[in-house]
Amino acid sequence: MASLDQIKAPVKEELKEFEKYFGQYMKSNVSLLDIIIKYVLKSKGKQMRPMLVLLSAKLFGEITTDTFHAASMIELMHTATLIHDDVVDESYKRRGMFSVNALWRNKISVLIGDYLLAKGMLLAVDNSAFDSLRIVSDAVKEMSEGELLQIEKARKLDISEELYFEIIRKKTAVLIAACSASGAQTAKASTGNIQKIKSMGESIGIAFQIKDDLFDFIPGNKTGKSAGNDIREKKITLPLIYALHQVSSAEKKQILKIISSKSPSKTQLKSVIEFVEKKGGFEYAAKRMDEYKMKATDILMSFPESLARASLLEFVEYVTSRDK
Repeated sequence: MASLDQIKAPVKEELKEFEKYFGQYMKSNVSLLDIIIKYVLKSKGKQMRPMLVLLSAKLFGEITTDTFHAASMIELMHTATLIHDDVVDESYKRRGMFSVNALWRNKISVLIGDYLLAKGMLLAVDNSAFDSLRIVSDAVKEMSEGELLQIEKARKLDISEELYFEIIRKKTAVLIAACSASGAQTAKASTGNIQKIKSMGESIGIAFQIKDDLFDFIPGNKTGKSAGNDIREKKITLPLIYALHQVSSAEKKQILKIISSKSPSKTQLKSVIEFVEKKGGFEYAAKRMDEYKMKATDILMSFPESLARASLLEFVEYVTSRDK
């Protein structure tokens, strides 16, 4: 499996240019805001989203100023949603660092998130990037719907497999799809190719989320989250959904009783993880993840051979084979 650095190789210089552009755009004259923004930039992730925007653009043509605008807009929107998510989830760590709400509390965190959303919209308006704005705004709308849908269903613990896929499509996959589509759009790809590469991004996003959900059942995983965290937060994911469908209503009721309890013990969480493993939940989820991996791969193989296509194919492999 190629490393992320190897995958980024065809757009290595453009990513450096993007970082300068994005950092400059994030500056503020309000001192508190500038301090918090600098802190947020320190905890940046793997740059998978801007990388995907740039590679998708390069697949169809040249990376332009419009491409940097689209990548910046997505990164602004994505960062805003992460800050808001930490408030909603009452999470105090993000990528091994304290979250914004842990250091500056909820009110400031919400305002920072709002500020970044506004910056993203202004970036689009100032540069007449209305097509990219439409793509990204649609994604953010669906992400909000996905979060609310998950919260609603977590209370009832009645998530079906069909509903699970709808939630992760909205929560995770639509933003990955927006990265691919906006990159292609800035390179003047045809409407048909934009739709194809958007579908590719959505498939990557679904595979990515299934992989994340599998990590929750692995003690000592490298993600920074303890095993059983999703269960503790009453998130019903694909491995558990499948396992629950393999047992009697009485056994299902027993497992759901543990999940619905206010604070499941480590022993109880371990028993749920062992139950999912025993009933084939891990294997089933991995099989479904591979289906989406193949869907993304097949779409990419329909495009002409290029360095960008090779990197995108490696990215699909990375998403499903990573250990964190």
